[in-house]
Amino acid sequence: MTDPRTRPATPADLDAVLAFWKTAAEGTSISDDRAGVERLVERDPEALILAERDGELVGTVIAGFDGWRCHLYRLAVHPGRRRQGIGTALLAAAEERFVRLGGRRGDAMVLVRNKTAQHAWRAAGYAPEEQWRRWVKPLTG
Repeated sequence: MTDPRTRPATPADLDAVLAFWKTAAEGTSISDDRAGVERLVERDPEALILAERDGELVGTVIAGFDGWRCHLYRLAVHPGRRRQGIGTALLAAAEERFVRLGGRRGDAMVLVRNKTAQHAWRAAGYAPEEQWRRWVKPLTG
């Protein structure tokens, strides 16, 4: 088995990424549509990182840096390819990006009900900060 190859997504990848998330990602986001992902890639062409093995999309992560904080979203690995180092490769690529940009700490959005993801994040060295809560307000109707 070959190691996964990581690379930034291009506009040509976006339909495949959206279809992949329907299979591999837990939950949905208000931005999980073509326009939302296009905006991300246009604004920050290196933020959406893909993992491929033998030409097949096997994982994704969004590594967003706003100049202040490093945010990780949509770490998703194909269900049939989990526990093969794909998530580890994606997080390494994301963390290298953050360090290159001057980031100091990465944070991840992890669903409370997603115990599998919590285990993976802990194994990667991340820990929950229970004193914080996410507050949201939709900006569109």
